[in-house]
Amino acid sequence: MLEEPKITAFLPTVKPERSKQFYMNTLGLKLVSEDIYALEFEGRGASLRITVVEKFIPHSFTVLGFKIEKIVSQVKSLNKKGVKFERYSSFEQDELGIWIAPSKAKIAWFKDPDGNMISLTEYPS
Repeated sequence: MLEEPKITAFLPTVKPERSKQFYMNTLGLKLVSEDIYALEFEGRGASLRITVVEKFIPHSFTVLGFKIEKIVSQVKSLNKKGVKFERYSSFEQDELGIWIAPSKAKIAWFKDPDGNMISLTEYPS
């Protein structure tokens, strides 16, 4: 059994400079290390390692999620920075692209520069 592990998420990139700018400047994560192999960011006790790869085909499902508060204001803020939120025909979303799940969680999705699908989720209080 692991004792109090600190989680690190991993994502691939073929565009390390664009990823660096996106995660640092657009999303506001703190860059803690950078080398030819990867970029590492920190956010509220968790690490995100963006690994440089030669080729990559993004998945169509969510590969990274952020648990947040005030989703409406955060979606609007990211819109102003050029982030485009995904629209789906299979369920109803509001004008910002936010879906309310049966659990009452509010969820919105967007892609990073490599096409990795990322979600923002505001859980009900």
